[in-house]
Amino acid sequence: MQELADFIKTHTRHLCEEELFLIISKFRTQTLRKKQLLLKRGQIANRYYYVRSGALRFIYGENQDLTAWIVLPGEFFTEISSFKLQTPTRFNIEAVDDTELCYIERAEMELLYRQLPVWQEFGREVWETMAMRMIDEIIRFQTMTVEERYLEFLRQPGFMQHISVKQLASYLGITPNALSRIRKNIR
Repeated sequence: MQELADFIKTHTRHLCEEELFLIISKFRTQTLRKKQLLLKRGQIANRYYYVRSGALRFIYGENQDLTAWIVLPGEFFTEISSFKLQTPTRFNIEAVDDTELCYIERAEMELLYRQLPVWQEFGREVWETMAMRMIDEIIRFQTMTVEERYLEFLRQPGFMQHISVKQLASYLGITPNALSRIRKNIR
C-alpha cells in the first residue's frame, strides 16, 4: 500500500505518521480481472477506490458501449452521484486491464472525515483535482476537433496502453472506423 500512502502524502500537508497509519489501516485491497465489473448499473456505490495498477472505464447506457470516463493508475475515485446520494448508479464500471485497487468503505471514510481535519484536506484536494480534470475534458470536447483530442490522449503517459481503440473511439464520441481514419491521416 506504499503507492496509496505516497498518494495521500502528496495531497495533504501536516500529515503525521500516526494519522497516515490510521488512514491506511482503513483500506483493503481488491483485484479485478480484465472485463470484470467493479460496480454494476443499478447498484449503489459505497466505496472510494485508489487504482494501484490497471485501469477502469465508466460505461453509460443500456444497450450501447459508451465509455464516459477512464480511471488510470494513481487516481482516487468513486461513482460520486451514486455514492453521495446513495442512489443506484447509471454506470457499469469495468476493468479494462487486470486491475489492483485499494478501497475504503463509505462509513470508514466518513469516520476519518470526522476524526482527522487532514483527511478533510485530502478529500478536498482530490475532488478539486478531479473537478479540474472534468472541466478540462468538457472544454476539450467543446473546443477541439476529434483529431486534436486524440493527439492529447497520445501525450498522456500510459493512457493508450490501458484502453483499446474501440474504447477510445467511444470516449471520443466517434466510431472505431472514424478513429482508424484519423490515426491513418496522422501517421
